[in-house]
Amino acid sequence: MNILSAGQDGNETVFVQQRNSFVEIDYSDMAEQMLSRSDVLHIRKDDKVYVVGDDALNFANIFGKETRRPMQHGILSSEESSAIPMIKLIIEQVVGAPSRPNERLFYSSPADPIDSELSTLYHDKTLESMLGDMGYDPEPINEGMAVIYSELADNNFTGLGISFGAGMTNICLSYYAVPVMQFSIARGGDWIDNQTAQATGTAVDKVTSIKEDGFELDFRTDVGGVEGALSIYYENLLDYVIENIEREVDEEDIEEGLDVPVVVTGGTSSPDGFEELFEHHLEDSTIPFSVNEVRSIERPLYSVARGSLVAARSEEESDGGSHKSSSSKSKSNSKSNSKSKSKKSKKSKKSKKGTEASAESN
Repeated sequence: MNILSAGQDGNETVFVQQRNSFVEIDYSDMAEQMLSRSDVLHIRKDDKVYVVGDDALNFANIFGKETRRPMQHGILSSEESSAIPMIKLIIEQVVGAPSRPNERLFYSSPADPIDSELSTLYHDKTLESMLGDMGYDPEPINEGMAVIYSELADNNFTGLGISFGAGMTNICLSYYAVPVMQFSIARGGDWIDNQTAQATGTAVDKVTSIKEDGFELDFRTDVGGVEGALSIYYENLLDYVIENIEREVDEEDIEEGLDVPVVVTGGTSSPDGFEELFEHHLEDSTIPFSVNEVRSIERPLYSVARGSLVAARSEEESDGGSHKSSSSKSKSNSKSNSKSKSKKSKKSKKSKKGTEASAESN
């Protein structure tokens, strides 16, 4: 899972991200000096040092430890006592300070899952308070709807957007930018990793590293091994998501004459072959409306953050805002989105500023 932001810097969109994780190591003066010189994001508490964000997974693999996460199942973890200070540190690095008082910021919010008793209310209100304390004017946006804003402008914001995140999968059916159906499922990339780890006896962080390092979904499942187990649980997740879409469409009594595209995004949809595998499973479904195409994008991890930024800019324009965007250059890791101009930037403890900012987890 990653925490991401998107902000406007002149005519360019700047993305900043950090991994939603941290690892605890023993404190020593030498260790803290080396971490500071290496620009590794960390904080000290008593006799422990917590390495936070992107570097946490590397440290966990080196020291043979498991990373801990301030967010689990797509929301703030109730089982992690350090969740609030850790997520606060990550968000401060990713979002940065507002460029003006009460700068508008849209942050993605998952829908309540239909297959779990999890509630997103505490998560939403905590993030709202945290961002408000930073000087922003925060506004939640449904994660699935953010996908629609990001990827379906060419179809009048009409279609089915699916965000395959780490803790949850969020689904939204929109008709001319009006949500017709939106819900989430309490399974995502973390569920795949955990099931694979249990099946193969492999550490979860090791499974995650394998999945993120060139893993492909190519319709061939090798018996045994982490890659084979990952393929099995990916297919199971897709079947589960499609079954729940069918059920919700029936309950919402969606019009059968619809003919819409489906967009799949989110970090869990990153492996090569995901789009083809999803389309293959969709062919066997009984969804009562027509799907004219299945789309994936080159940088699925950034879709929700970009859609949140689109929503923020759209609201600003509708409110009659006429001022121009201004921003300092980002010095955090970022990658270009296939459908927007963006700049690559170096890793730093500084983060971008923008007229609109948006944050999401994936």
